[in-house]
Amino acid sequence: MSQSGRRLLVIDDDTIVRQSIAAYLEDSGFLVHQEADGHSALTWLMDNPPCLVLTDLRMPGTDGLTLLKAIREWDVELPVIVISGAGAVHDVAEALRHGASDYLVKPIVDMEVLVHSIRRALERHELIIENRQYRLELEKANKELKEYIRVLERDQLAGRRVQSKLLPPPAVSFGGINVDYKIIPSLYLSGDFVDYGFLSNRYLAFYLTDVSGHGAASAFVTVWLKQIVRRFFREQEIFNTKDSFERDTASLLKLINKEVIRSKVGAHMTCFVGVIDTHTHEMRYVVAGHLPLPLLIANGRAEYLEGKGKPLGIFEDAEWEVQSIQLPLQQQFSLVVFSDGVLEVLPPDNLIEKENYLRNILSKQQGSIEDICAALQINSLDAAPDDIAVLKIDNEMLK
Repeated sequence: MSQSGRRLLVIDDDTIVRQSIAAYLEDSGFLVHQEADGHSALTWLMDNPPCLVLTDLRMPGTDGLTLLKAIREWDVELPVIVISGAGAVHDVAEALRHGASDYLVKPIVDMEVLVHSIRRALERHELIIENRQYRLELEKANKELKEYIRVLERDQLAGRRVQSKLLPPPAVSFGGINVDYKIIPSLYLSGDFVDYGFLSNRYLAFYLTDVSGHGAASAFVTVWLKQIVRRFFREQEIFNTKDSFERDTASLLKLINKEVIRSKVGAHMTCFVGVIDTHTHEMRYVVAGHLPLPLLIANGRAEYLEGKGKPLGIFEDAEWEVQSIQLPLQQQFSLVVFSDGVLEVLPPDNLIEKENYLRNILSKQQGSIEDICAALQINSLDAAPDDIAVLKIDNEMLK
């Protein structure tokens, strides 16, 4: 540690001792100011704060201990080293009790012992100052962080309310087909979204999407997505005719994909889109990177639908294959679609085992969406790691 510029105050009524100490310390690189008594020393240091005080204990008038007490009232952290020829245990204890950094006994035979004591006291003082500065900075950072979290929680709450307002009404029926859904929110605002509509009093169109990432950005993409889907339905008249039913399931995804890429929202999304002809129970659907695949439950069996496709918002020229299945007309069936958040909370370790677990549970479950969530033990999660969206479609024979 460099002594350059470090000013010390040396106080001793013994002129020879004081001057010899001051000379050695100046030769060691310190700036030294001398005073012969406690009163004049106290007056001087108030106007010229030193880095350290070295004081004799026994002096006429204001002695070293009185001076130490006065310094502590003025500056509790200023290093003070007490030297004395007395060396009584009581004096040592009193000096240390009132905050002396060290206590040395005169005569000081080896002046390097004194220099070492001074350096150690200065280092300890600097460490105290640094720690205090770090603590102040930490307290400031904590205060700013708390305010940031408060604003973030407020924004999250507002975002979730907006998102919830745009979700469709749950537990509705269209042309003999029941639709219900449940979204189990995660700790963070997220991008799971469900929507559906009944077109030309015949075609039930629905989708479940999961926007990448978490937070307000993902949530607001779902809000924006709902608006553009509704606009496409209105402008393109999708699923209003049998030709559109047979043709436009993939066309809808291509329109959304182009819009997502063109808008540069900085997010991609997985999606499952289906449309059911409620007169014939034929369902056409497309899969856009969606996992797990939907489960069709009928005759006590649960089977995953087939299909695959690229997610939306990444590949400009992506194409999607339209799949078609015939849903039971005279038998009970349920189609259950989950977002991938469910995979994060299922007990098995790998994806295949999780999918098998999910299928086995649902093959035994013909009840409501609440029954399904209860069987999977996902309706009692305090804070899921990701949103879990569940969309269930069945026929009225279940009622």
